[in-house]
Amino acid sequence: QVQLVESGGGSVQAGGSLTLSCEVSGYTGNPYFMGWFRQPRGKERERVASIFSGGGSGSIYHHKSVKGRFTISQDNANKTLYLHMSDLKPEDTAMYYCALCGGRRCDWMNVDYLGQGTQVTVSA
Repeated sequence: QVQLVESGGGSVQAGGSLTLSCEVSGYTGNPYFMGWFRQPRGKERERVASIFSGGGSGSIYHHKSVKGRFTISQDNANKTLYLHMSDLKPEDTAMYYCALCGGRRCDWMNVDYLGQGTQVTVSA
């Protein structure tokens, strides 16, 4: 049984930092795509960042709204995905979800497994 367990969300003031973690268990595929999605209350979901465990050119993606502030990374040995977030803004407030997309680029339509979500709240 594949499980994705997120942690690290919370409440911070604007300009602050948080690091989200996502531990993967039960998945044996390799290499694989993973990503972070977020959904503000009442708004559409968007892909924040994604990464390919096999590396290579174009293996990392960050949405333009978070470039320079957020960094996706992963520890392949421990199957843990991270999202390092700095200079947080109130518009970053959302539920953040970790996703595993297997062998396909991590767009929402390709998500095979999804974590339970962790709330990030940024106050002005």
